[in-house]
Amino acid sequence: MLQKTNPFLREGNLIGGDWVGADGGATLDVVNPATCKKLGTVAKAGRAETKRAIEAAQAAFVEFRRTSALDRSKLLRKLHDAIMDNSQALAELLTLEQGKSLAEA
Repeated sequence: MLQKTNPFLREGNLIGGDWVGADGGATLDVVNPATCKKLGTVAKAGRAETKRAIEAAQAAFVEFRRTSALDRSKLLRKLHDAIMDNSQALAELLTLEQGKSLAEA
């Protein structure tokens, strides 16, 4: 299963900097629509998780809005570098969950 080999397909939701499962253990299967092959399982966020995620984002923004333009620029450059360093794994995951080949995407 792709979940074991691709580090970007996580079972939890990222809330407040932590990977957490859904309350009650609800999950969704991630399936390649072209082959109907299961790629992995992700946590299905409900109202409680959504509320916690919104509250965590609002709390983080209080601090982040004080971040200078220069520091924000540095963070965006780090994000760019991380995406570029992992572009192959990200491309493979995105094309599989869309049911397309890399050439089509």
